[in-house]
Amino acid sequence: MRVSPDFLKRLEGFGLLTAEILYRMPDHPAFLQSFLWQTEDKAPDFPELSRFLHFWDKQIEGPIHSVRVAHERLLKPCDFRYLQGELLLN
Repeated sequence: MRVSPDFLKRLEGFGLLTAEILYRMPDHPAFLQSFLWQTEDKAPDFPELSRFLHFWDKQIEGPIHSVRVAHERLLKPCDFRYLQGELLLN
């Protein structure tokens, strides 16, 4: 039986990350613009988010004001419970 790579990533701590990035508009620095970004990332270090923010800092003119992060960790090893026994239904 083969296990799904996505399932294995979930066991390693990967889950859906949503980041709301508030940044200043280059032409109007008094205004903040909102940008939502989603990816699969590993909590609590968030390497994908770190790479994205580094890219933003180097390649995009709008300086970042703040970042809010939400991450789901719905499935982790402690969610499994092994049962002994078998139930047959006809």
